[in-house]
Amino acid sequence: MPSYEFRCRECATTFEVQRPMSAASDPARCPVGHDDTVKLLSTVALARGGGAAPAGAAAAPPAGGGCCGGGCCG
Repeated sequence: MPSYEFRCRECATTFEVQRPMSAASDPARCPVGHDDTVKLLSTVALARGGGAAPAGAAAAPPAGGGCCGGGCCG
């Protein structure tokens, strides 16, 4: 179940509420009991499974972009 972050405008407490996506916009009461809360914009961080590359694996060449990598140089 997703977590949504809220902040209380009255006491400035930041807290999380777990609820279904269908209830994402519902108001939330702060843990202290205040009703004047606002839902915060959350960012999502995705991580690749990582660690070091296997022995003998070549590094990937740099991706295109920028001036000389994007084909704009003569």
